Amino acid sequence: MRASSVGRRCVGAVCALLLAVTALAGCDRWSASDDAEPRPVTTSARPSGYGAVFLEVAECSSFGTTSFTEVPCTSERAAARVIARYDGRVADGPLCPPATDFVLHISETRPTADENGDGAVPQGYACMRKLEAPHPGDPGGGGGPRTIVGDCVYSAGSGQVRETACDGKGRKPPQYRVTSAVVDRSKCPSSTALYVQLGGGRPVGCARPV
Repeated sequence: MRASSVGRRCVGAVCALLLAVTALAGCDRWSASDDAEPRPVTTSARPSGYGAVFLEVAECSSFGTTSFTEVPCTSERAAARVIARYDGRVADGPLCPPATDFVLHISETRPTADENGDGAVPQGYACMRKLEAPHPGDPGGGGGPRTIVGDCVYSAGSGQVRETACDGKGRKPPQYRVTSAVVDRSKCPSSTALYVQLGGGRPVGCARPV
């Protein structure tokens, strides 16, 4: 991603775009992340019949390498629970909750031999929370589709920063931590070194060196 191209996505990691750097010792930097569009994980499989709506809120999915299937939450195959579910494309819909570990994109499915339409699945996406720790979507967890207060990032070069675990156990050590979220960058404390676009009602993240 180049500094002149706002809103492009970095696949597989939360990324941010450095828009401006001033001469004030690097303390007036603005970074716009791609949080408004959670990263895709995979395309879902056909409906499994465990609910009236495929992967409805509170239902569970299995883990897979190329696809996910809906399974009972009591099943030993259950690995993640739906905490929010929206129709349509991620780019056009609401943000997933901050606790989301990953986003499952659901392809439209309309069986040809379905007389009453109850087997049809519209295009949508499910915000998933793993049933067991670790949770990459937790503050400082080093992952998840959104950057939130408590998360850490590192410089990836060419004006980019990417999220990493705050405990230093990620592939890269943390350089900045998002300490607060505000409605406008002027509300950030003077110690702020990086401004990160978070989305939502408080879209500006104030980040400090760690």
